[in-house]
Amino acid sequence: MLIDTTLREGAQLFGAYFTIDMRETIAAELLKIGVDEIELGWVGMDDMEEFIRRIRPMAGQTALSVWSPCREADIKVAATLGMDRVNIGVPVSDEHIENRLKTDREGLLERLASTVLTAGLLGIKYISVGLEDISRADPEFALKAALLAQDMGASRVRLSDSLGLLKPSEMEELVRTFRDRLDIPLAVHCHNDFGMATANAITALEKGAAFADVTVLGIGERSGVAATEEVAAYLTIKEESHGYQIDRIRPLCGLVASAAGVSIPRTKPIAGKDIFACESGIHAHALSKSPRLFEPYSPDAIGANRTVAVGGKSGRAAVADALEENGVEWSGQSLPGLVSAVKKLAWELERPLTSVELVELAKKH
Repeated sequence: MLIDTTLREGAQLFGAYFTIDMRETIAAELLKIGVDEIELGWVGMDDMEEFIRRIRPMAGQTALSVWSPCREADIKVAATLGMDRVNIGVPVSDEHIENRLKTDREGLLERLASTVLTAGLLGIKYISVGLEDISRADPEFALKAALLAQDMGASRVRLSDSLGLLKPSEMEELVRTFRDRLDIPLAVHCHNDFGMATANAITALEKGAAFADVTVLGIGERSGVAATEEVAAYLTIKEESHGYQIDRIRPLCGLVASAAGVSIPRTKPIAGKDIFACESGIHAHALSKSPRLFEPYSPDAIGANRTVAVGGKSGRAAVADALEENGVEWSGQSLPGLVSAVKKLAWELERPLTSVELVELAKKH
C-alpha cells in the first residue's frame, strides 16, 4: 500500500513552492490513481485547515494524514484537524538524540510515550510513529522504541532510512526484525541518496511491510525518496498485486515537475518521454516483429507511445521496416545507398531522422 507524501516530503524539495490550488490539483490526481494514503503536509502549515476542507469531500476510501514532530503541543494541534491518521516523527539514532534533541535515550523514550499517549487521549484513532534515521540507530534501541509506541497505542510504525544508506538485503533484514516482534503494521520511508529508494521500498513491501512512502518523481529532501510512478507501476504491472490507475500517472509527473521546477530526464523510468523510443538497428527491427522482445510492458499500460526512428545506428532491416511503415516503395539495390545516406544525415543532425526526412531522402535515392 502506498503512502504518497508528495505534499509533505516532496514539498520539502529545495526551491519547491506549491500553492494551495496546485496542492489540491495534485491531491485530486493522486486520488484518481488510487493511492492508499495521502500525507497532506505537516502540522503548522498556514493553510492546512482550508486545504483539508477542500480535499476531504473527494477523498473516498483514501486515508488522509498529516505529519507531526514528537511534541505534545504539535499533537494537540494535529488533533483539531480531523485527519484520519497522524504520523509522528521521532529520531532514534544517538546522533540525533544527543545533538538535535539534546537529550538521552531514556529522555527520548519518555517523550515518545507521553506524545503517543496524549494523541490517543485526544481522540486520534490512528497514530503512526516514524522512527527516523533508523539506518544509523542501535537496532535494539530502535526496536525498544517501536515496542513502546505499540504499547502506548500506536497503530503503525514507520521505519525511515533518512539518509538512504540501506541496500535491499539490509532493508529485508530490518523489516523482518521489526515484523517478527511487532503486532502492528510496518511502513517504510526510503531515501534515494544512493539510488536505492525504489528497490528498498519494493523489497520492504515484499518482505512484510504493509506500507511504503512515495512521492511523484521521487522528489523530496536532497535526492528524494522512492518514486510513486515507479513503485505503483511495478506493483501493478510486474507483480500484479495492486490495481493503481497508472495510465494517469505520466500527466501527473509532468504537472509536479512543472510546479516543483524540476526537469524529467527523457529516460526516467515510467515518466521519461523516450523510454519507448528506439533507434538501434537490431532492436528497432525486432520491435517491428514483436514489441515484447525488447519492452518489459506495453506503452499503453502507462499512457505512453512507442517511437521507432532510423538514424546513425540503423541497419538495412530497420531502414526497410521504416520505409514500409511510411508507404515508400524501394528496391533491394537502392537500399544500401539509402542506409548510408540515412546514417550520414543523422550524424550531421546529431539525432534520428523524422519520417518526413526519411521519405525525402528516399526520394533522392
